[in-house]
Amino acid sequence: MDLVSLQNSLDNISFAVLLVTMLLYWVGAAFKNIPYLPTLGGTGMIIANLCIAALLGARWLSAGYFPLSNLYESLFFLAWGITAMHLVAEKMSASRWVGVVTSPVAMGITAFAALSLPSDMQQAEPLVPALKSNWLMMHVSVMMLSYATLMVGSLLAIAFLVVTRGQNVELRGSSVGTGGFRRKPESTGTASYQLKRSQDNLQPQGGDNGAMAMSWQDTSGSTSTAVLEAVTSTPSSASELASAPTLSPQRLNLADTLDNISYRIIGLGFPLLTIGIIAGAVWANEAWGSYWSWDPKETWALITWLVFAAYLHARITRGWQGRRPAILAATGFVVVWICYLGVNLLGKGLHSYGWFF
Repeated sequence: MDLVSLQNSLDNISFAVLLVTMLLYWVGAAFKNIPYLPTLGGTGMIIANLCIAALLGARWLSAGYFPLSNLYESLFFLAWGITAMHLVAEKMSASRWVGVVTSPVAMGITAFAALSLPSDMQQAEPLVPALKSNWLMMHVSVMMLSYATLMVGSLLAIAFLVVTRGQNVELRGSSVGTGGFRRKPESTGTASYQLKRSQDNLQPQGGDNGAMAMSWQDTSGSTSTAVLEAVTSTPSSASELASAPTLSPQRLNLADTLDNISYRIIGLGFPLLTIGIIAGAVWANEAWGSYWSWDPKETWALITWLVFAAYLHARITRGWQGRRPAILAATGFVVVWICYLGVNLLGKGLHSYGWFF
């Protein structure tokens, strides 16, 4: 089998494996009493990651350049990055919800690249002069990895909003910045809730103050406790009291995990985005004689950087946690897609070669 035929087979195999993997994660989330489904889903992600890596490697050997010159190649590189960061996030969290939200995106990307793009856009072509540089691997690969990492972190933030049903749940875990431990809950006249962790041996309980606790075993074998504790405030009416959050301790524990891992993954993707933008500026000066030309792609890369800089600033220095940073991260997910693909559909620019227009 030649390398071109191998690529054509691997892209279809990657799509099929990711489709099955997505179904395994979704069924596993719906039927939690089936223990082996998350393991099968994780195995499927590993297989898909290896298939996409083999596809990109075959492309590299056959074309003679790093496979990031057109839409087909960049889509599969993005899918590879998402599956790789999925494995990192799943290892950190041990939660099946990671695959529930990441597998559909990875599957959709591979489906679009393998099944929707015209065949002529899937073929390797000689590089345009602007791409014949060693900066291609440095700049583009780091940018694509940052996109994949930020997408995974943002998807986990969206999953947090789904799990908490958009309620204003306050978390007090390791994902809260330094400002979070100094700030006291503000009295807004409505009931809000906190999720705290401790290392005691409390059992599930309830009391007159509305507190609930749930014990679970972490990876080190020690017992931790998630406590849903009512913050002292006075509802202005009986209707506000009736509409207070009623999330179960299990949901609160899951929300804490998703919030924590989302913050850490975005914290990994932001430095990659920064390095990628700096490398792009150096390459732009070498190729076009200017570090920054306010090209649409450059402008949206800056907007993306600002959105996630605001996210990290709010968490680290302002003590934001829970719903507000999750909404900001969800906004960042849309901004990343606009930066990666949208600007190339809306108009031409210095970065529009090898795309739709």
